[in-house]
Amino acid sequence: MENCPRVAMYSAQAYDIKSFGQHNLSSQVNITSFETSLNTHTAALSQNTDVVCAFVNDQLDAAVLNQLKQQGVSHIALRCAGFNNVDIDAAKSLGMAVSRVPAYSPEAVAEHALALIMTLNRKTHKAYNRVREGNFHLNGLLGFTLHGKKVGVVGTGHIGAALVRLLTGFGCQIYCYDPYPNPELEALGVHYTSLETLFSECHVISLHCPLNEQSYHLINADSLATMREGVMIINTSRGGLIDTGAVINALKTHKIGYLGLDVYEMESELFFRDHSSEIIQDDVFERLLTFHNVLITGHQGFFTEEALTEIAEVTLGNIIHFAQGKADENRFLVNPLAM
Repeated sequence: MENCPRVAMYSAQAYDIKSFGQHNLSSQVNITSFETSLNTHTAALSQNTDVVCAFVNDQLDAAVLNQLKQQGVSHIALRCAGFNNVDIDAAKSLGMAVSRVPAYSPEAVAEHALALIMTLNRKTHKAYNRVREGNFHLNGLLGFTLHGKKVGVVGTGHIGAALVRLLTGFGCQIYCYDPYPNPELEALGVHYTSLETLFSECHVISLHCPLNEQSYHLINADSLATMREGVMIINTSRGGLIDTGAVINALKTHKIGYLGLDVYEMESELFFRDHSSEIIQDDVFERLLTFHNVLITGHQGFFTEEALTEIAEVTLGNIIHFAQGKADENRFLVNPLAM
């Protein structure tokens, strides 16, 4: 594979290696995989490479980017949609390309959000364990009928829109908040409204917006105070959208009746690793696990065969196209070729 882009893939799991390795574009790149995450201590592993392929919890601040640039890395190829872990301004000043996978199988994440809603509501995870133990009591398993309930979707990009389409089949009253309303969703009968109205009206609130300065800790003590008693909150987007301390207090006072998380603000120290034989040192996360009405999954919303294939295809395409001197502007956050 002479003259192929040399790629250092960080946070590489077996399924990443498999999905990238079996794609037909893999013959055009030379990938070295590292299970460790990217940070100032591990950046040196990418010596003599052209591209760093990174994931959601890899550290790509100015210090790391400077180190990578000095080692000859010219392209950060994110194999995810979010880029809140990247210092975009630093990348621009260094002339480093940054690409991403802007929309991979949005239905995968939307379906996972719906699974969290249904599981928390009908308590199927608890029923499964009861029946296996021979306990057929229904006490404690009471749910509510989703049909007719007001469901708020914050952010109606590809994933939020996919969830809206799923929820219409349940006969929900759907409230949406997004600075850019989607006419196709409006045609389905959804109500675009203010964030304040969505928070105060909805029985279920699902977050599907990016993490930035405006959305950081969107769910906090003040916003929680405006919500219905017993509200259900679902987050499959980014952990930083939620002030975990405020959510714990709201769980203790029963303001939050159900909490479903596929992301967590401090997940970089926990997720995508096996800690089953260790004592977890994150006391805040451990406190969350004590609540009977909290369901947490380890950032698996994207984890379907179709999504992995699409992630590999788009990421490999980004790497190859940039090496060839061309780049899809929709996929590149920073493109020095166009500067």
